[in-house]
Amino acid sequence: MTALERLVRPDRYPRSSRYDPAWVLSLDMGPHPLWLLENLTRDLDLRPGMRVLDLGSGKGATSVFLAREFGVDVVASDWWIPADQAAAVFTEAGVDNRVRAVHAEAHQLPFEDESFDAIISVDAFEYFGTADSYLPYLARFLRPGGQLGMATPGMSREVRELGAIPAHIKEVVGWEAIAWHTPQWWRFQWEITELVTVTSARLQDDGWQDWLLWAQACASLEPGPQPVIDMLEKDAGELLGFTLITAVKN
Repeated sequence: MTALERLVRPDRYPRSSRYDPAWVLSLDMGPHPLWLLENLTRDLDLRPGMRVLDLGSGKGATSVFLAREFGVDVVASDWWIPADQAAAVFTEAGVDNRVRAVHAEAHQLPFEDESFDAIISVDAFEYFGTADSYLPYLARFLRPGGQLGMATPGMSREVRELGAIPAHIKEVVGWEAIAWHTPQWWRFQWEITELVTVTSARLQDDGWQDWLLWAQACASLEPGPQPVIDMLEKDAGELLGFTLITAVKN
């Protein structure tokens, strides 16, 4: 079995396995976004017709998945990818009637208050959402009872607790790992605001192995991901993985 074929895992990710892994890789901006999203949505209640903000939507794979799998109307918002580039992905995927691309920075969102039933962010929140003030800002855009879901690189112990970024992680990502928080950190960070009630906060089961499979598939196409592979193999699941957290607006 090739590294690309190993990205088809109907036993673990039945929804994601219906998508061509080469297509998902062509939209790469982080470890397998559809696996993370499929896992995350098990803790959410998404229903047809809901208006969902896909925050940090990248090149659009997660927005396509949300529209197809749940019948929701998606606003795909990203700062790094031009809206017309993402819109072309949505048109090709046949979901342009349900997904609208927006070019926006995460701290200057061009939306009205209480305009979304759910906000979801995959492989992006670590870049803009760790500040104490960010959750209160973001919650403005959720309707009362609206859902919030986020999947982000995480660790089983805080860097502050460890006293330093472990060498095998620092060699690859440097200071960025200080934003890779534990589920417990995120739970406290969100609940202390009293704006939301956290409904789940967990590390993805065997998340480091999923990450490794993705990096190996990327490396089969180009040599760049080898340092990430080395980092994950050295870690062997001791610290690295993904934090998945969901909440409901109070």
